[in-house]
Amino acid sequence: MTTEPERLPFFVYGTLRPGEANHDRSLRGRTASEEPARIGGALLYDGPGYPYATAGPAEAVVHGALVRPRDTDYDQVRTALDRLEGYTPGDPSNLYERVTTEAVCPDGRTVRAWVYLAAEPLAARLRATGTPLPSGDWLSDPAARSRRPGAAAAPDRTPDNLDDSSRTEDPSRTAEQV
Repeated sequence: MTTEPERLPFFVYGTLRPGEANHDRSLRGRTASEEPARIGGALLYDGPGYPYATAGPAEAVVHGALVRPRDTDYDQVRTALDRLEGYTPGDPSNLYERVTTEAVCPDGRTVRAWVYLAAEPLAARLRATGTPLPSGDWLSDPAARSRRPGAAAAPDRTPDNLDDSSRTEDPSRTAEQV
């Protein structure tokens, strides 16, 4: 796992995807490029208004977008995304870990990128009791779509399968997943 502050693009799979709420708040106007992409070796789980990704078998795929911050905005974007995801380098209480991955673009290119994956013990809890999204695509999954922020049918509470005690009790550290 690499956690050095390399200036890599970010692979995003949830509310940070273009057109979604956290993209508008954290990325709009600060990116040099955005394109569809996918990563292998990761599983996607439904969450309370956003998905979680965990490390998974090699054949598992998560769909999302590859986002490259503008050079002038890179440090501020990385800091904002780390804060959003509840990630501090080296902190054992992280909700997510920022790790490197290989993103595959529609034209077949592979690009080394950062991705935020659920940290242990949250990842173990998701594997044991979470609701997987077999399509690997949060935006195209009908069940997940009905629970996205702003959806008419969105629940007002955390789904029962994610009443996770590993989530921090500090409300400033709650994540609004990528």
